[in-house]
Parts: sequence; C-alpha cells; structure tokens
Amino acid sequence: MAKSAKSPKSNRQAVLEEMRKKQRGGDRRRNFAIVGVCVLIAVGLLAAAIVPIVKDKMDQRAIESKALDQIGAPASACQDIVTKKADGNQNHVPIGTPVDYTTAPPAFGAHWNEAGVAPAPFARKFYTTDDRPELEALVHNLEHGYTILWYDSTIADDSSAMDEVQAIAAKFDESGDNFRDKFIAAPWESSDENGKKFPEGQHVALTHWSAGGTGETDATKQVGVFQYCSAPSGAALQTFMDKYPFSDTPEPAAM
Repeated sequence: MAKSAKSPKSNRQAVLEEMRKKQRGGDRRRNFAIVGVCVLIAVGLLAAAIVPIVKDKMDQRAIESKALDQIGAPASACQDIVTKKADGNQNHVPIGTPVDYTTAPPAFGAHWNEAGVAPAPFARKFYTTDDRPELEALVHNLEHGYTILWYDSTIADDSSAMDEVQAIAAKFDESGDNFRDKFIAAPWESSDENGKKFPEGQHVALTHWSAGGTGETDATKQVGVFQYCSAPSGAALQTFMDKYPFSDTPEPAAM
C-alpha cells in the first residue's frame, strides 16, 4: 500500500527544524570566532605588556656585563674637571636644618650627622626620587670620601640612560667591605635647585670632597671637585675616581 503524503504542517515543521539547526550551527561558529578573537586580543595585550619588560631586563643584563669604562657615553661627553675651595668640614647642623648649598650639586658644606640617617648607608649605591636621602645627609657621605653621580630629570625620564646609571652603580660592591666602592648615584631634583642649575646641556654631575690629596690634613687645601656630563659615562667616572679616590677625603674614617 502506498505511503500517505506528509501534511503541509509536517513539512513546515521539518523546514523550521532544519532552519533552527542551521541557526544553532551558525551561532556556535560565531561564538567560536568571538572567543578566538578575544583570545588573540588578550595574547596581544599580554605580549605588549611583557615584551618591553623582558627586553628591558635583557638590555640591563647586557649593559651590566660590560666593564665600568664601557658603560654609557665616552669620557668626551663630559666637561673638564673643576674645583672650588671647600668649607664645612665637621660643621654638623641639627637634623632637619636646611642648608643652602652654593653649588649645583653640592660637593662640600655643612651637613647633618646622625647614625642611620647621615651619612647615608654604605650599602646603597643607587637612589631614585622616591627614596633619595636629603642633600644634607649625602654631603656627609662626601666628607667621608664618597663620589656621587648626580643625574637630573632628563636622565630620570630616559629609560636607556637610567639603565646605564643603574649598571654603573652595580659595579660598586654593596657589602661595605671595600672602601674603594664609596660611590652613590642619586637624582638631582628641581626642588634642590634654589636658583642653581647644572650648566646648559649637562645632565650628569660627579662630585667629590677632596682633602687636597690622600693624607692631607691642612684644611685650607680642601676643595670640592666637579665634573659635568651630557650623559652617564662610566669611562669618565672611572678616571674621576682614580684621580680623586676614597682616601682623598677630609674624614678618612670608615663610614
């Protein structure tokens, strides 16, 4: 016996069901596509955040692997060393008392004196604007044979230059066992200026408080030593510290 023909209603239901299946399939494909795009965007954002950090770390390691005199700009990036007659040896003022230094940055002068505050700890070789000790504390370090590399906001805002400053600081032992490592890198801030600025085009300054030579005890021979540079220079710093070592200081006692 012949099969009965499907009713129009059954045909419509079959068509509708087929359309629903296709719709569900299309929805799944769109959902997969949306998820795929979201994953790609997330991966891209993550890579954009991580790659610069990884690159910066690799660049930093590459710089730190160099000898001191190979880090940063050549010594020719620096002006000639100049000296100025110094004063302030053993001139301790109360903690919190501001001192108006006559040079930018200071190489000598009155300063604070309090254990744990001034001078700044031997173990710290690098400071930023977030944690730098006050000038009056750092000048006490200078009195005890330190050389300080001061960097201005131009350097602070340049990640490559800051990598060089940090790499230079990393060359000095933080254990405190070797007085030859009396070195600090610290920012020179706009609030420090008080009308006194680095020479035009210079963004780094090296300072040292010299006794007039190792073992010199005549206070009249003391000088502040300055060298300004357009960029960080490990070569210039090495020459500077060879000429004015930690032992050439008004107060050679360990600190």
